[in-house]
This record gives sequence, structure tokens and C-alpha cells, in this order.
Amino acid sequence: MNRKVHNTRFCDPRIFQGIEMKQIFTVTGMTCEHCEKAVVRAVRQLDRAAEVHADRTQNRVEVDSEQPREALAQAIAEEGYTVAT
Repeated sequence: MNRKVHNTRFCDPRIFQGIEMKQIFTVTGMTCEHCEKAVVRAVRQLDRAAEVHADRTQNRVEVDSEQPREALAQAIAEEGYTVAT
């Protein structure tokens, strides 16, 4: 039986440090434009260079950032919004 061995070196998240990655979050609790701006501000406090788009009608936040997903989710949650896991 000939099996290929998966090279885990390419799955190590540390390889991607310093590379912007698009993260998509489902965020509930945003009810108005002020809420969207609060989410954008929270993410940008963590990463000033982040590109952030919050859409309350879709419960969706898109973030292009070098920061880890967990840190971005925490920043949003600390503003009082629920981030689906």
C-alpha cells in the first residue's frame, strides 16, 4: 500500500504570520450604523491597517488583517456583540 504522507509544515499557522488574511465572522447584535462603526473601530484598535466591512443586515463582518482570528473575534465580543464560532 503506497500512502502519501501529508506535510504538516504547510498547515502550521505560524507560516502565515505577517500575511493579511480575509476572515469572515457571523456577528449578532448589530442593529444600527453606530453598531457597525463600533465593530470597525474595535478591530482597527487591534490592527490599524485592517480592512473591515460590517453589514448588520447580514450579521456579517469581513476583516483583512494580519491578526489571528481569535484576537479579532475577541475585539468584536468585547464591544458587546456575539461572534459565532
